[in-house]
Amino acid sequence: MKYFISVLFFSLSIATFSQNDTKATGLFYKFSFATTLTLNEDFEFETDQTLINPSAFFFNNTVGIQVDNKSSIGFNVEYDWHSRQGLNFLPVYVSYQYNIFEYEENLFIRAGYGRMIGIGKSFEKGSLYKVGLGIQVLDQQDKNSFLIGLDFSRKRYGFIRHSKLSSVSVFLEFEIF
Repeated sequence: MKYFISVLFFSLSIATFSQNDTKATGLFYKFSFATTLTLNEDFEFETDQTLINPSAFFFNNTVGIQVDNKSSIGFNVEYDWHSRQGLNFLPVYVSYQYNIFEYEENLFIRAGYGRMIGIGKSFEKGSLYKVGLGIQVLDQQDKNSFLIGLDFSRKRYGFIRHSKLSSVSVFLEFEIF
């Protein structure tokens, strides 16, 4: 933990004191909503049922640093609710985002790793792995942006972490500099 805090403060000091005339660098805040969609197995065309149902909801808050035009590092706190399984998770993780292509919209990949905190009996403890792909649409000043894309996450939880839960989710985020 001391190593992580040292690296974080070192990164903050480099970004704070460096001069960059291009796109925005520095601290940012990002909040997001994501959902995992599943097919309704009982779907029939002549009923009022829907073909696709949401099965999990994710609410994420991120505080991070935009290191340069291509990369950013974030500290995330997220609430995950999986309605079908009746599971609650509170992941706390570090994420890295890299812009592959930079145009008016940025195509990016990202990855994250962290721990799930067990708060009482209703939240599971374990580890979280996450990878994603998406598009970032910037405003005219290249500061604030909307992000949309897909995330794959793997949660390992339980007494000896034999229980696994994998999901692909669609996310929508708003980033503020």
